[in-house]
Amino acid sequence: MISFWNTLPRPIVSLAPMEDVTDTSFREQVIRMSAPGTLHVMYTEFTSTDGLCHERGFDKVAERLVVNSSERELLQQQGIRLVAQIWGSQPERFARAAEMVSQTGRFDGIDINMGCPVKKVVKGGSCSALILDPTRAQDIIRATRESTPLPVSVKTRVGFHQPVTERWIRQLLEAGPSAIILHARTSKEQSLVAADWSHVALAVKVRDALAPDVPLLGNGDVSSMADGRARCRETGADGFMVGRGIFHDPWMFRDSPYEPSREDRLHALLSHARRYTQTWGPDRNFQVLKRFFKIYLHGFPGAAALRATLMETNSLKEVEDAVGQSINRMLD
Repeated sequence: MISFWNTLPRPIVSLAPMEDVTDTSFREQVIRMSAPGTLHVMYTEFTSTDGLCHERGFDKVAERLVVNSSERELLQQQGIRLVAQIWGSQPERFARAAEMVSQTGRFDGIDINMGCPVKKVVKGGSCSALILDPTRAQDIIRATRESTPLPVSVKTRVGFHQPVTERWIRQLLEAGPSAIILHARTSKEQSLVAADWSHVALAVKVRDALAPDVPLLGNGDVSSMADGRARCRETGADGFMVGRGIFHDPWMFRDSPYEPSREDRLHALLSHARRYTQTWGPDRNFQVLKRFFKIYLHGFPGAAALRATLMETNSLKEVEDAVGQSINRMLD
């Protein structure tokens, strides 16, 4: 069966999985601000295999796999694929988690997190720690693949303490993933240094020699569509993934640069806040929403003052009132 990864246009454009960011409300907001056909793959937040396999922990982590009906409709209309990202350290739990994810019927693929550098996660032998344990990493990929009809991709880094790109990509390919997304930094570097896409180019050469049909995407410091496309041309990558770049320009998934108006920015903020509140109600901390205010509110007079006011809010009504008062002041 052909993986959806092999049917997507090149370059493949994707939005990275991000903790407390890429929930269903934000994903839908990004789709609504993007031009049809420019964004191809989106991801859930990181979801723990231990949590999914634990009776008492399931309900909490399952929140990360929520897909609103309105988001699903947009995904289908625009042909965007939604991938559930899971993490852990035990192959048998990956197998069970993959079964559970598949049974929801919500997702087009499963991604294994082998890149997160967070210390408490790495300490438990998960995510980027698997770069140091390639045999376990291969066992995890194989166990996941055998437990789901969905394509299984891997998001990882070029090394842990130092780059081991050639060796690591070869070992991943031996386990048969449907795609690889390579963050062009080591785990130790986190995001403290510039991404080195020469490692993406090296990974492409390894892939071309061993498994040319496996798509390989680069990740790290992509600031725009033009930037991502240029990096793909330079390295031979099949696509690119946007992470932190979305915070600088949430309208970036368009064929040409777009400068949103003040009204566009205010509308996007309110739309996101309303959808977030409607989706989660009291079940998710309202404070999480505040990290998004800055991405919408900049580039126009009064933006900084409105951001400061919104950081003091604690409910949707307070957000709506603050935005309304700001608009009235602007109109006076």
